[in-house]
Amino acid sequence: MQENHLFEYAVIRVMPRVEREEFLNIGVILYCKQQRFLQAIYTLDEQRLSAFCASLDIAVLKEYLHAFDQICIGNKTGTIASLDMASRFRWLTATRSTILQTSKVHPGFTSNPEATLIRLHEQLVL
Repeated sequence: MQENHLFEYAVIRVMPRVEREEFLNIGVILYCKQQRFLQAIYTLDEQRLSAFCASLDIAVLKEYLHAFDQICIGNKTGTIASLDMASRFRWLTATRSTILQTSKVHPGFTSNPEATLIRLHEQLVL
């Protein structure tokens, strides 16, 4: 039997007009300390995003998501990305008032963090 490990995840959201508190789920970020796993997965449905907010700059959103990915993998080009994995996850999931936000963090148990990330993405985004 495979051992289950504690993991934490949050839903990645696009909130083009923060004052309206309307958002679309576009991805999931998952962290599992025991498996040394930190990864985000997202899907950008540009047609849906444009219908949701015609003034949304998709190119800027893609840049933000690229930065999100770089922090997850620990690309040492920035200060945040050079932090330990747990600190990077906490920074990415911290409450902020920007176009790209995350939900509250939720825990669970898994024997396969990557498969769990994919399943959560399918359930919460697609």
